[in-house]
Amino acid sequence: MLEKMKILVIGCGSIGSRHIRNLKSLGVKELLACDVRQDRAARISSEHGVEAVTDMNRAWRSAPEAALITAPTSLHLALALHAAEQGCHLFIEKPLADGLNGLEQLLEKVRRKDLVTLVGCNLRFHPGLLRIKSLLEDDAIGKPLSLRAEFGQYLPDWHPGEDYTANYSARRDLGGGVILDAIHEIDYARWLMGEVTLVACLAGKLSRLKIETEDTAALLLRFDSGAFGEIHLDYVQRAYRRTCQIIGEEGTILWDYAQREVRWFRAGAKKWKVFRNPSGWQANDMYLDEMRHFLRCLERTEKPELDVFGAFRDLAIAAAAGNSSAAESFIRIRQ
Repeated sequence: MLEKMKILVIGCGSIGSRHIRNLKSLGVKELLACDVRQDRAARISSEHGVEAVTDMNRAWRSAPEAALITAPTSLHLALALHAAEQGCHLFIEKPLADGLNGLEQLLEKVRRKDLVTLVGCNLRFHPGLLRIKSLLEDDAIGKPLSLRAEFGQYLPDWHPGEDYTANYSARRDLGGGVILDAIHEIDYARWLMGEVTLVACLAGKLSRLKIETEDTAALLLRFDSGAFGEIHLDYVQRAYRRTCQIIGEEGTILWDYAQREVRWFRAGAKKWKVFRNPSGWQANDMYLDEMRHFLRCLERTEKPELDVFGAFRDLAIAAAAGNSSAAESFIRIRQ
């Protein structure tokens, strides 16, 4: 099936290029890439040996059965709607869109046409977060009471050699800003702790970075269970940091991406147990696992880890965070 399935990749930046490389390594042969920038299309064709075009109409005429949407965030919804109307299954890079307006139309099309959808929150495939998920399911720390997550990295370091001020992260019209960029933290907090019912946030541009978007955000969440969540996000830390701590009645779990480990404190044993990433694990492994999962979803042998309906809930939390900061008030999330 997969050898004959034609997959269109829309957007040939760093993440689009990564997915093309991974799809080829997984045996997908019918690949077409599209990017409005001639230089990117030419590079993809040269580096990966796939056909690459700059005309979207030509891309759609090829009748793809699935589309990967890896263009700037502000284009996600329009591209997804067009693909869904043609019956394409969808992989959409996070976040699902740059706002909630118009998403109900996409959700309705997906339901009506019974489309497979996966939104690319690759951290759900990270061995550290998978370990935390397993520990929580095994009641390893008793009732979870609070989560504290942090992500920070200096924005100019994200894509060395590129002008960060021209990147979508820096531009409001392209859907940038650290809340949407780092929606991973919102997603895995909801994945690990359950649905969010209440959001408060302070966010703004605090640094001297030459960007139009917020570079720092502090979110406070209440989960349906009653547990609390704190999420710190920023574009300004000079040393990359991505961590998560969950405190339960019977222990604590700590994950540190940079240290490549999960630590689990058991109250009964009064000692820490350390779980390291698998030997030889590389960051691309989670993207490979994510794409393997998408292909199995296309074969209908697995259910999507995060479909457009779940990603809509992530986006609703992100939107509430922005609204909370603007209004300096708590925002309740509709269930």
